[in-house]
Amino acid sequence: MSATLYALSIDVKDPDVLAGYWARLLNWQQDGTDLLPDERTSFRLRFLPGEDVDGRREQIHLHLTSDRAGQQEETVARALELGGRHLDVGQLPEEGHIVLADPEGNAFCVIEFGNNFLKDTAFLGELAGDGTRAVGVFWSQALGWPLVWDQDEETAIQAPSGGPKLAWGGPPVEPKLSKNRMHFDLIAGDSVDDEVERLVALGATRLDSGQGCAGAVAMADPDGNEFCILTTPLG
Repeated sequence: MSATLYALSIDVKDPDVLAGYWARLLNWQQDGTDLLPDERTSFRLRFLPGEDVDGRREQIHLHLTSDRAGQQEETVARALELGGRHLDVGQLPEEGHIVLADPEGNAFCVIEFGNNFLKDTAFLGELAGDGTRAVGVFWSQALGWPLVWDQDEETAIQAPSGGPKLAWGGPPVEPKLSKNRMHFDLIAGDSVDDEVERLVALGATRLDSGQGCAGAVAMADPDGNEFCILTTPLG
């Protein structure tokens, strides 16, 4: 039985501020520093207090979609009004997406209307990650989500019910020198011990230290990205 993706957890300096920003931007219900997803998304966002987050690798960034003409501009305006800012990451003028940063500098993209890859996903359309093909295959098997893209070392998976995609851009992958700012929290499909054993067989590694997984089992995927197996759901 596959594990369930419970949350994308993000280590930040001020969880209250960031949770409030993203709750208003996504129009998701806020429960403390957790955001409860809309009807098109199966997992929540969690904002956790983190130390020395400025030096940590940001392996994932979010893509917000546009379902109609003019929505991209509306989303950008709202993001800026709430406290975000434009961010230059070397994007070209002819590229259709707009790169922004939230109040703590975490990058995200607002995708243009008419983007076919994210058509019929959700407003939070994609978690775009830095990773190899092997890690995309691993997460497909771990979650039981089919590969909906597998070309030129790039992969993407999506829940059978639809919603956001999880995508990995393929090599070259930036060397991992520190703990990631973001990690997945999973709920075991069966017993925790059985799930850990299954994921190790798929290529994961069990970590000795907590790695931000308080009260949970800390693991890493084949690219070394930390994730947690929750012993009990957190809410």
